[in-house]
Amino acid sequence: MYIRLYLHLKISVTVFSNFISIFVLKMISNIMGNDKGFDTKKFLVDLATGGTAAAVSKTAVAPIERVKLLLQVQDASDAIAKDKRYKGIVDVLVRVPKEQGLSALWRGNLANVIRYFPTQALNFAFKDTYKKLFLEGLDKKKDFWKFFAGNLASGGAAGATSLCFVYPLDFARTRLAADIGKGATREFKGLGDCLVKIAKSDGPIGLYRGFFVSVQGIIIYRAAYFGMFDTAKMVFASDGKKLNFFAAWGIAQVVTVGSGILSYPWDTVRRRMMMQSGRKDILYKNTLDCALKIIKNEGMSAMFKGALSNVFRGTGGALVLAIYDEIQKFL
Repeated sequence: MYIRLYLHLKISVTVFSNFISIFVLKMISNIMGNDKGFDTKKFLVDLATGGTAAAVSKTAVAPIERVKLLLQVQDASDAIAKDKRYKGIVDVLVRVPKEQGLSALWRGNLANVIRYFPTQALNFAFKDTYKKLFLEGLDKKKDFWKFFAGNLASGGAAGATSLCFVYPLDFARTRLAADIGKGATREFKGLGDCLVKIAKSDGPIGLYRGFFVSVQGIIIYRAAYFGMFDTAKMVFASDGKKLNFFAAWGIAQVVTVGSGILSYPWDTVRRRMMMQSGRKDILYKNTLDCALKIIKNEGMSAMFKGALSNVFRGTGGALVLAIYDEIQKFL
C-alpha cells in the first residue's frame, strides 16, 4: 500500500513540477515578449484588488453555494440517509445552522476563495499563448465560425490548464460542503485534512475525479455564453452605443444564467464523480455511467438539482462585483 502511495505521489510531484516549469517559462515569455514592459506593481495590485472583490463576492454568496452543492450531491453521499435528505433550498438554509451551526453555511468557502489567485495568475501566463495559437489571423466578421471554434478551443485549453492546478481545491470545496457532520463527527477537519485523507486512500488521482467532464463543461459553457452574448450585443447595441450599468448587468445575467443552466448537467456529473473518492464501494465506473445512472435512478430532473440556487448565487455574486466596479470609478 505504501509503495503504491509513494509511486502515486512521485508521479504527481513530477507532473506538478513540469506544470510549474511550463508556467514559469510562459510567464517569463509573456514578460519578455511585451514591448511595453511588464508592470509588476500593476499586476500585483490588480491581482490583490480582484482577489479582494472575489473574496467578498464569494463569501457573500457562500451559503447559497453550499445549498447548491448539498442538493446536487446528497444522493451520492453515504453520510446522508435517504430519509434525512434535504427537500429544497429553504430546508437546507433552516436545517444546516440548526444541526451544524451557523458557520457551517460557509463550509468550503476558504478553498473557493484561495483558488482565485492561481487561476488568475495562470490566465495571465497563458492567455496570449492560447489566443495566438487558436485565433491568430482570424477575422471575427469574415470567419465567424472559425473564430467561434477557436474561441472554444482557446477557452477549453485555458480552462484545462487552470484546472490542472486548482482542481484539488475545487474538489475539497465540494467534499467539505457535502460534509454534514458537526465537531468530532465531521468527515474532514478542514481543507488540508480533506486533501491528505483522499490522497492517502485513493492516491492523487482521487483528487482529480471528474476532471475531464469539467473540461467538457467549460467548453459547453463558453459555447453557450459566447453565442448568446454576441447575439445580445447585436440586438441591443448594434449601433455601437454603450449600454448603461443596469442594461449591461441585466444582459450579462441572462447570458450567464442561460449558459449555466445549459452546462449544469456536466457540473452535476463532475460533482457526483468527486463523491466517489474515499468510498470503498463503486458508485460510478466513469462519467458516462454516472450520467446514465443519475437519469435512470433519479430522473432527468436530477441533473439540475440545485440549479435554482445556482441562479441566485450567480446573480448575487455578479451584483456585488458590478457595484464594486462602479464604486472603483469614483475612488
